[in-house]
Parts: sequence; C-alpha cells; structure tokens
Amino acid sequence: MHLPALQPVLRYAIAAVWLVNGLLCKVLYLVPRHEAIVARILGPEYAAPLTRLIGFAEIGMGIWVLSGRWLKLNVAAQIALVISMNVLEFLLASDLLLWQHLNIVFAGLFVLLLYYYGWVLTPTPEAVP
Repeated sequence: MHLPALQPVLRYAIAAVWLVNGLLCKVLYLVPRHEAIVARILGPEYAAPLTRLIGFAEIGMGIWVLSGRWLKLNVAAQIALVISMNVLEFLLASDLLLWQHLNIVFAGLFVLLLYYYGWVLTPTPEAVP
C-alpha cells in the first residue's frame, strides 16, 4: 500500500478502536467486564457512571482522531492514556482482562502503531533557518 494512502486508513482504524470501546463496550454496556475493571481500580460505588464517563471520553478521543487536528498532540495523548490505562489494569485487574497478562503486549503494539501513525507517517517539518 502506498504510504500516503496508509495514513487515512490508520486514522479510521484508530478512531474505530476508541469509538467501539467507548460506545459499545462502555456507554451501551455491551461488555460488563469494563465496569468490573473500573470497580476494581476506582471502587464499586461509582463504577457504573464512571465507566460511562470513560466511554464518552473515548468517543471524544475517536472524534478527535477523525478530525485530524493537532495530530501529534492527539497521538501523544493517546499513547499516554493507553500506557497508563493498561499498566493500571495489568497491576490491579489483570484477571478481568480479555487476554489477562497478554493485554499489555497488545497495548504495546497499539502504542507502536500510534507512534508510527503520528511520527513516522507524519514527520515534523524541518525548522527553517
């Protein structure tokens, strides 16, 4: 695939990850395991509304990805969120994860994909002397 054609494909794929996880898994509650993870990490009292808030935030991230605005800031925010979320889940709720301890491997691969999308496919313009 021609590299310039790869960037929009990755943008839509990355946005789909955030939109599906936010809307289907958390807001529409199609994957109850997500609320159990939130309950384990943040406490059960407010797990349901916090899970939905996280879902809406993920939908917002998906929309930001689709917008293409502030690409490098967006990718940096995604990388920080994916790493922090997955390290917390690995340490505090790995038994609730779909692939348990392997989840961190998939998160790492996603982070590498984000880096490739944000910095390799979109290099920083050279500074003008």
